[in-house]
Amino acid sequence: MEKKYDVVALGEFLIDFTPAGSTDSGMKLFEQNPGGAPVNMLTAVSKAGLKTAFIGKVGDDMHGNFLVETAKQAGIDTRGIVVDDTVFTTLAFVTLDENGEREFSFARKPGADTMLCYKEVDADLLRDTKVFHIGSLSLTDEPARTTTFQAVKEAKKYGAVISYDPNYRAPLWDSRENAMERMKSILPFVDIMKLSDEETALLTPFSDPEEAAEYLLGSGVRLVAVTLGSEGVLICSRDGSRKVPGFVSHVVDTTGAGDSFWGAFVSQLVRADKRLEEFSIDELAECARYGNAVASLCVEKRGGLRSIPEESETFERLTVK
Repeated sequence: MEKKYDVVALGEFLIDFTPAGSTDSGMKLFEQNPGGAPVNMLTAVSKAGLKTAFIGKVGDDMHGNFLVETAKQAGIDTRGIVVDDTVFTTLAFVTLDENGEREFSFARKPGADTMLCYKEVDADLLRDTKVFHIGSLSLTDEPARTTTFQAVKEAKKYGAVISYDPNYRAPLWDSRENAMERMKSILPFVDIMKLSDEETALLTPFSDPEEAAEYLLGSGVRLVAVTLGSEGVLICSRDGSRKVPGFVSHVVDTTGAGDSFWGAFVSQLVRADKRLEEFSIDELAECARYGNAVASLCVEKRGGLRSIPEESETFERLTVK
């Protein structure tokens, strides 16, 4: 059956306040950047020319209204975004070190994204998508946690491929052990997933990317991508594994790099219009190369969502050997 949407995602939509210099008196300036891993991922899918929609909650405030408008501009269907006047839009204050690596401080007590109830979810979006994507930030608190599980079950029942990005943020969990337990709890439903080399030991008994990927494949996940920073990505499926090197970048801000890689990678899977089992490791490596090109451009600008490149820029980067 033909589906209306290529990728629908559920999760956090927030403001990343990113450092942007100082005032004359030496006070830090912060730039209001739209963020949230699931929306970054969807933006990369939209930039590849596919149809996307987002399910989540923002506050009825200046930040929430800005986010809804931003999603529309990115080509994401916003009918699944709930604007709630009883909660405040989630905020993240980001600090960057000299290598562009980030630390986060969250204003989320509670944030709007954690307060999404299943009765507020537009179930038609779950039933009418080829891929349904989630992250682990919607598993930190109720009612969003239960909502996420119900949404995944509904989407899977209607044939969606379930995509997962753990996207670990230590400050949002009460303990590392609790995070590990919750992040693993969704795995029985997952078909494809992306994790970073820093998250392997959280989701599996192994820190080595190859061992971790093999473990996840053995537990039922059908395709695993482990991002390796500037070294690219390790892709593993039943057909084998392949390390796909990255592109040289002038790194300014790594926010959204993994999200943009995964959105771009998934867009190529969807575009191929094949079942997961039909992809050879060579074909998956080509999808990963496209994802690496997108991520390498994303890190050259500040902010996550706004730094995701147009497809024409990606094709230009792909010509680089």
